[in-house]
Amino acid sequence: ERSNLAGVRHILLVLSGKGGVGKSTISTELALSLRHSGKKVGILDVDLCGPSIPHMFRVQDNAVHQCDSGWVPVFVDQEKSISLMSIGFLLEKQDDAVVWRGPKKNALIKQFVADVAWGDLDFLIVDTPPGTSDEHISTVEALRPHKPLGAILVTTPQAVSVGDVRRELTFCKKTGLRVLGIVENMSGFVCPHCSECTNIFSKGGGEELAKHAGVPFLGCVPLDPQLSQSLEEGRDFIQEFPKSSAFPALAHIAQQILDSTLQPGS
Repeated sequence: ERSNLAGVRHILLVLSGKGGVGKSTISTELALSLRHSGKKVGILDVDLCGPSIPHMFRVQDNAVHQCDSGWVPVFVDQEKSISLMSIGFLLEKQDDAVVWRGPKKNALIKQFVADVAWGDLDFLIVDTPPGTSDEHISTVEALRPHKPLGAILVTTPQAVSVGDVRRELTFCKKTGLRVLGIVENMSGFVCPHCSECTNIFSKGGGEELAKHAGVPFLGCVPLDPQLSQSLEEGRDFIQEFPKSSAFPALAHIAQQILDSTLQPGS
């Protein structure tokens, strides 16, 4: 029996030990960057209590349909270059809270992995909730037979966030998940008037952690009002704001992910 993930070439997980660091932002912009490199991309949103991926692509009112091989993901564009699956598409109202115990969450994650008809994809990006709990173990175990390419860890510059991501590195080690690299998000604020970048928090925590852990550092993404605006409005930041300060950082991260797929054993 053919698996629904048989046509997916590379699976990436986006992780962080802390909430609010921008995992969904990085997942969204990575998907858009890869699409502009000519790749077909899917995003599986397993953040069951805070599904924000549908909103970031402005498809939150779409519904999921069934086909012979399972659920048909929601397509972002006519070309079907980006497809999405999220619990956000299954809720009756967008404001409904998911008040579930662990076993029910784990069952849905397994169903998402097994029953979504992704078709042929170059990349499937898995956007995860914060932490190292039940949902993460279920996700990694369900994906293990499909040999994920690895994980991207997202942090912000503050010591507290970096400390939480250090625990996520331990999680990856214990579960045998390769770490593709660390991204330092919200690394300085870009003034919309003069384009000067000010370090509101601190800087360099993510790079220092990557060096200490012996994993690649993928880059710093600054806080950019244009990036926030595009996510709020479901616009394609990569296409519309090529002169933004965050653009080269995001493009560089995507290029390193593409390069990692060319390495032997990927």
